[in-house]
Amino acid sequence: AATNLEVRKQLFVSRNTDKGPVLEPVGEGARLRVGDKLISRIEIVTDRDMEYVHLKDMRGAGFEPVNVLSGYRRQDGLGYYESTGDISSNFFINYLRKGKYVFEYPMFVTNKGEYSIGIATIQCMYAPEFSAHSQGIRIRVE
Repeated sequence: AATNLEVRKQLFVSRNTDKGPVLEPVGEGARLRVGDKLISRIEIVTDRDMEYVHLKDMRGAGFEPVNVLSGYRRQDGLGYYESTGDISSNFFINYLRKGKYVFEYPMFVTNKGEYSIGIATIQCMYAPEFSAHSQGIRIRVE
C-alpha cells in the first residue's frame, strides 16, 4: 500500500577499472565472488517532516560491513546515529525533513553460498502508522 514514506534498497558491486572504481548494479539471481565489495544504497522519500525515525537495513549472513563502529554522523544537512549490528545496520534520525535522502555503506562478501539479502524498513517511532519497507534480494556467491 502506498504511504507517506517510501524506501528503496539497491546493491552495487564496486569493481576497479582503468578509469577508477565503477559501481555495477546487483540484480535478482546475481553471482558474486568472495572478496567482492558491495555498496548498499537506501533511498528514502517522505512527503512530510517527521521526528524520531528508525531505518533498519538487514544484511545477508555472508556479508560483513566495513563501518563497524557506531556513532553520530552528518550528511547533506541530516544528522543521524548509525549503529552496526550482527545482522543489520540501524540509523536513528531525530528529525527528518520532507524530501529525498540516500544512505550508502560498504560491505564485503565473506562466504560462498546462496543468500537472501534482507529488506530495509523505516518507521516513525511516535507514529508507527508511517512505515515502509523495500524488497529483498537473492544472491549467489561462488
